[in-house]
Amino acid sequence: AIHLHVNGEAKTCSPRTLLPDYLQTIGLNPRLVAVEYNGEILHRQFWDSTYLQEGDRLEVVTIVGGGR
Repeated sequence: AIHLHVNGEAKTCSPRTLLPDYLQTIGLNPRLVAVEYNGEILHRQFWDSTYLQEGDRLEVVTIVGGGR
């Protein structure tokens, strides 16, 4: 298993896991979140080619709509 940190918590995932697949595994809709990947905002165009690696740090923020 790969060890990583998600929103400050220690987590694990299988090797060769793509970022969008992992987000779905933890119950998040990839279309409704923003991801900081190892300290940098990761643009959505790169998600489908981003495999999680040992020691990665993710900050996942849910996008909330509304307001005027």
